[in-house]
Amino acid sequence: MQGRDATRRRDVRTLYYTPMSAKDAAREAERGTDHAARSAPASENSADAVNAHYDTRLPELPWSRRIQIPVIAAAIYSVICLLGPTLRYEVLGWEHAEGVYASGKRCIWAFWHRVIIPIVWWHRNHGTVVMNTTAFDGQWTRKVIEWLVAKPGPVMLARKTGCPVMVFHIGVDRGKTFTNTWDHFLLPMPFARTVILFAPPIYVPADADQQMLEAKHTEMQCELERVRDIAEGWFALSDSQRAKYRTEFGDSK
Repeated sequence: MQGRDATRRRDVRTLYYTPMSAKDAAREAERGTDHAARSAPASENSADAVNAHYDTRLPELPWSRRIQIPVIAAAIYSVICLLGPTLRYEVLGWEHAEGVYASGKRCIWAFWHRVIIPIVWWHRNHGTVVMNTTAFDGQWTRKVIEWLVAKPGPVMLARKTGCPVMVFHIGVDRGKTFTNTWDHFLLPMPFARTVILFAPPIYVPADADQQMLEAKHTEMQCELERVRDIAEGWFALSDSQRAKYRTEFGDSK
């Protein structure tokens, strides 16, 4: 049993990319900004680019790709609306979010993109604002989220808002992973059992310096990986192991 669990954990980790260092991320952001500056008119750059790290301009796509966006979005939306009502959710740790809301603050959600289908159904119509990529995949994903969850928009940094980062992940007992996609997209099977694990909030001080920001980023990354490993392997755990995690994360919602 331990050998099989270890193999499963190794397989789970191969689904996700190794995070960039802060130095590499800055270099990539600078490279992408330089490329955008060369390929776009000067007036567009000055009007639309937010800063060196966040460029919200939509990329120029050929018409064949543009017409695919609403078609793919409509297909995924239909699948979610048919599949969502059949999913059975066990939610652990939601009291962390309730505590944040009770304090008058909002949550900044952080999660792996592959679980977008089960989460947008579970948390639909809650006024969530979503930050998403402007690439082709992000554009049809954005339309689906608009229809189910909220209008897309910028997410303020935890340091600037005082709102905490809330990390979660979702595991299913039956689902299809599309290994040829960049995010290893997960499609739950109809009537699948799902578990959502919410980690405690991560607060970032308003006066946090670069060292503190990097430390908080590392903390968030570790929590993302921890809840991912637990949720992805949830239905392979013994009853006693699941009981232990239920005690740790809190009662089911």
